[in-house]
Amino acid sequence: MELRHVRYFLAIAEEGSFTRAAERLGIAQPPLSQQIKVLEREIGARLFRRLSHGVELTPAGSAFRAAISGVPQEIAEGTRLARKAAAGESGVIRIGFTGTAALSPVTPACIRLFRNAYPDVEIKVTEANSVALADALIDDRLDIAILRPSSSDPEALAEDILAEEPLVAALPAVHPLATIDAPIDLVALRDDPFIFTPRDVGVSLHDAMLRACASAGFTPKPGPSAPHIASILSLVAADLGVSLVPQSIANVRLPGTVFREIDNMGERVAIALAYRRATTSTVVRNFRAVMRQVRKDGQLPGVPSQAALLPDGMDF
Repeated sequence: MELRHVRYFLAIAEEGSFTRAAERLGIAQPPLSQQIKVLEREIGARLFRRLSHGVELTPAGSAFRAAISGVPQEIAEGTRLARKAAAGESGVIRIGFTGTAALSPVTPACIRLFRNAYPDVEIKVTEANSVALADALIDDRLDIAILRPSSSDPEALAEDILAEEPLVAALPAVHPLATIDAPIDLVALRDDPFIFTPRDVGVSLHDAMLRACASAGFTPKPGPSAPHIASILSLVAADLGVSLVPQSIANVRLPGTVFREIDNMGERVAIALAYRRATTSTVVRNFRAVMRQVRKDGQLPGVPSQAALLPDGMDF
């Protein structure tokens, strides 16, 4: 049975006339009558009874109309939903982010702006370290991730840089430099134990800390390691050492911990939107498009406006 037969049948039933239905449908009456005969042969029953002033439904026609009257609307709705899904305007997007990225204003801004642009897309969120997020992207358990990129990230991933920020010192509140309300010299921390995240958990921040200390002319004395930003700050608050963290972490107010800017800090860590290079997901494409536009317009917190679009391309 063809959809046009259903449409023709319903038009005649509503108009009570082949002539008026033909005018409404924009076709000649003889072809319309012929198509209804085809439909009646397929069903095996007469659907209309001719009257002097038009037609009326037979009992078989009435039963058929009751059963299929909603079909055109269902087809139209199905078509609309299919087009929305094909355009990435519905469905699901699986987003991962690291703990330090979550504390940056960039991450909630990205998700909020996408949500506003595509309210019918369900957002599922996962938090993990950058290494685990990269693995989840490769295994197609995530669509995108907001993470701290590093040179060791898999080649199968593309990364769009969203923002960069300098490192700041996280100090115990009892540290002698904690009372100085001004940027400090990193070399002044050379005798303090440094609390690192293990490199196999957070490559980007681990290596950035080492480079920053090397630039200051010393090798940091290792203190206890911690896999999460919350545990690093807790160890700092317990006076077990100092650490270097992204500037956005200074938004966290943890009793016993203070943050200080560092003089001439050239080392910066980035936040990037990562995704599989081979992805064909329209939802991912839409998320990237939103991010490129808001970055171009300077709508992301802490991100300057750009005339050009981005290039393709509580864990750490």
